[in-house]
Amino acid sequence: MSRVKKVLIIAPEIKSESKDVAGEIEEYLVAKGIKVQTLFIESTEGTMDIGDSVDLIIALGGDGTVLYAARCAAPYGTTVLPVNLGTFGYITEIEKSEWKESLDAYLSGADNVSKRLMLKVSVYRNGDEHFFSRGLNEAVICSSGIAKVINLGLSMDKTFAGNFRCDGMIVATPTGSTGYSLASGGPILDAEMRALIITPICPFTLSNRPVVTGEKEIVLEVLEHQRTDIVLTVDGQIYYELKANDKIIVEMSSKRLRLIHSTKRNFTEVIREKLHWAGDMRNA
Repeated sequence: MSRVKKVLIIAPEIKSESKDVAGEIEEYLVAKGIKVQTLFIESTEGTMDIGDSVDLIIALGGDGTVLYAARCAAPYGTTVLPVNLGTFGYITEIEKSEWKESLDAYLSGADNVSKRLMLKVSVYRNGDEHFFSRGLNEAVICSSGIAKVINLGLSMDKTFAGNFRCDGMIVATPTGSTGYSLASGGPILDAEMRALIITPICPFTLSNRPVVTGEKEIVLEVLEHQRTDIVLTVDGQIYYELKANDKIIVEMSSKRLRLIHSTKRNFTEVIREKLHWAGDMRNA
């Protein structure tokens, strides 16, 4: 018996081919006796409660759609199948011509699922929690307007690491290591590692370098006397305005995203293709 009885297809309203591909997938699944609900979204901001009856989410679009689907799936441990309808995507590695092969492999019981680390992000103000979100890629603290230097205190595992003057700070997962953190000079981590990257954005002091840390609680504090408004973003889709003395706590979530991966390429092949790495391709 199939482990999938109900599928939710999430696709962006603005992509013209979303309805065609969603229609093909829905027809294919219904023929297998699987219930299907299709949701066309206008925005990837926020999170939707999908309930515990959905066995599989198929995310059509780019990485942004998958980030949205990941937050929806996380509370229930729902598996996500990402299908790329864009031109570039690290997470959406399955091309639209490959969805049937990857879906069939999963439905038949193949172990083509990657378990991705997620963040849980909280903001405490005067001792009370005012904000909570999960994220797949990263949490970013930065100026809300034109780039200006901000001042943040950093602690790791209850140990004070220092005060940082920088344009912002990124705390990224291994999945997010190929995104904003990479563009800011951070390293690429294997997608299934249990580690977080702390990457300062344009630090005032050159000795402030990216740090890879294990299972530690990361606390960032908004110091007083800032010259600009400061905002927290999660996966570039959830926004929260910060105030002086706010404490942002970032930890590894106990909820991992179950992400179906391509049967045609591995992690190294994906980053080689997406980053256009060149060189001698001789057989080892």
